[in-house]
Amino acid sequence: MANLETTLNNALDAGKGVLRLFPTWVPRTFCVPGKRMKLHPDDTYAFGAHRGGIDERWFASTVNAYNGPETLPDEGLSYIYFKDGRREEKILLRDAVQDMGGELLGKEVIDKHGGWLMFAKFFDNMGPLPHHLHQDDEAAAQVGLKGKPEGYYFPLQLNNHGGWFPYSFLGLNPGTTKDDIKKCLENWDKGDNGILYLSSAYKLKLGTGWDIPPGILHAPGSLLTYEPQRSSDVFAMFQSLVWDQVFPWDMLVWNVPDKKKKDLDYIISLIDWDLNTDPDFVKNRFLDPKPVKPLDEMKKQGYEEYFIQYKSEYFGAKELTVYPGRSVTIREDAAYGLIVVQGQGTFGDLAIESPALIRFGQMTDDELFVTVKAAQEGITITNQSDRDNLVMLKHFGPS
Repeated sequence: MANLETTLNNALDAGKGVLRLFPTWVPRTFCVPGKRMKLHPDDTYAFGAHRGGIDERWFASTVNAYNGPETLPDEGLSYIYFKDGRREEKILLRDAVQDMGGELLGKEVIDKHGGWLMFAKFFDNMGPLPHHLHQDDEAAAQVGLKGKPEGYYFPLQLNNHGGWFPYSFLGLNPGTTKDDIKKCLENWDKGDNGILYLSSAYKLKLGTGWDIPPGILHAPGSLLTYEPQRSSDVFAMFQSLVWDQVFPWDMLVWNVPDKKKKDLDYIISLIDWDLNTDPDFVKNRFLDPKPVKPLDEMKKQGYEEYFIQYKSEYFGAKELTVYPGRSVTIREDAAYGLIVVQGQGTFGDLAIESPALIRFGQMTDDELFVTVKAAQEGITITNQSDRDNLVMLKHFGPS
């Protein structure tokens, strides 16, 4: 523990309360990578082809990914990175929060929430995902997990192509009945179980997003997506066939208690019926960015900042753009993580840059974690380019 504390204190001193995070990559066997996360093409299958391609990058994560029995012990977890001369050290952000959470997040957050309860990620798929949901707290607790609300945002900087299907099926059509869903489950092994006939697809728009609470069925489309979410990896796939890819029953009941894995009524109870069949679904779930201050005031100071996730009580997110050659000091009330998606400059005393290409296992200068004290005191951010904007996405826990 002394080594952890020493490394953490050294990293905190070097960044004056701002920590560098090492890239965290996650593979999925059931996805085709969209190859827009700047990972070197030769490293798409760095975990081994049998583990699937890398189609996710996780940010500020203190929760493990779960990808079956071959999941690595630290899969999905973020590492704090510190370099002193030639010596490089890495410690888990999870361990740092457990050991010195009050200093990183603030005593009030630790007392109220017990730790850092969110993470964010890019998911980058060439095709659509199955219609699925994430359990709420009550259902997730039955398998020892927490419920998972999540949000989507589609950054234009990382979507040079739209993939094969840039549309998302979301929710269920008003008038859909539980018997309709039961029939889909009964038809699981007949090929396409037909659940998408009960939903509507929406064309995905760059620079906007969606709010997806637990219990809402959703089949994300093929844009690269920035996804802030609660710290959990719980799900239930309700679609048996996506194009020609078969999804076994196990993917539906992966996080269902053993005695309930064939109980269709229980499985259907995972669906939040009111949210899914809401006649005002778009009005209540679609997210247009909202400026954090009057836009003219921000532009005069050389920047723009928008709330891009603002409906969930469990997390929030902002997009910050600093104009070429300008500096701005930004203060926040709480600790946060960030990922740089365009440009280069400085963030306090640390250099930041969105890389052109990343090798698996290579350190980058695009991901940071800002402790509560540094956030409240304010960070001066400088765009060193005289031509390009400096753009970053910022993710916050419940506050």
